[in-house]
Amino acid sequence: MKKITIAIDGHSSCGKSTMAKDLAREVGYVYVDTGAMYRCVTLYALRHGLFTDGGIDEDALRRALPDLHISFKFNAEAGRPDTYLNGELVERDIRTMEVSSHVSPIATLGFVREAMVAQQQLMGRDKGVVMDGRDIGTVVFPDAELKIFVTASAEVRAQRRYDELQQKGMPADYADILKNVQERDYIDSHREVSPLRQADDALLLDNSHMTIAEQKQWLLDRFRERTSL
Repeated sequence: MKKITIAIDGHSSCGKSTMAKDLAREVGYVYVDTGAMYRCVTLYALRHGLFTDGGIDEDALRRALPDLHISFKFNAEAGRPDTYLNGELVERDIRTMEVSSHVSPIATLGFVREAMVAQQQLMGRDKGVVMDGRDIGTVVFPDAELKIFVTASAEVRAQRRYDELQQKGMPADYADILKNVQERDYIDSHREVSPLRQADDALLLDNSHMTIAEQKQWLLDRFRERTSL
C-alpha cells in the first residue's frame, strides 16, 4: 500500500488532534501536532517576558527562534506523542488557558510561521505522515493526497475544551473558554499570513454531533479510499 500525506486542518478545539493521533496509530503513520509547535513558541515567549503592554517583542523572539528545539516523543503509557521544548516535557504546560489565550498572536507572525513550516515540511518529506493544524493543506503540504477540514459549532468546541481541562484537573470556566474559541476563530481566519481556510480540494467534516468512534471510522474510510487508488 502506497504511503500518502494526510493534512487535517480546522478550527481550534474541534478534535483535530485526537482524530489525527488515532488515525496515525491505526495506520502506522507518524503524527505531528503543528498546533503544539506554535504553543511551544508561545510558552517560551510567556516565560521570557516577551509579551508586553505594547504587544510582542518580535526582535527578541526572532533572535530566540533558532535556539528553540521542538520535538515529539511517543508516550507508550498514554498512547500518544508528548511535546518537548529544548528537551523539557511541556505537554501539560502548553495546554493551559494562558497559552491558549496568547497563541494566536504568536501564530500570526510571519517569521514564526516560516520557521515552523520549514520544520513541518522536513518532518513530512518522506510521506506516511498525519499532520494537523491551520494551514497544512493550503501551505505546508498543498499537494497532500488526503486533506480534511474539520469544524464544529463554537459552543460544542468550548464544551469539549472545558471537559478536557476538567478531566486533567486544570482550572476551567466555560464562558472564558467560549470567548477564547470565538476570538481565536476570528484571528486565525483574518491573519495576513496563512489564514485558516478550507483548501479547495479538502473534504469538509462537521463533527458537532459525531462521536469519536464515528469520526474515526469516517477518517479510516477516507484513508482507504485514497490509498487504494
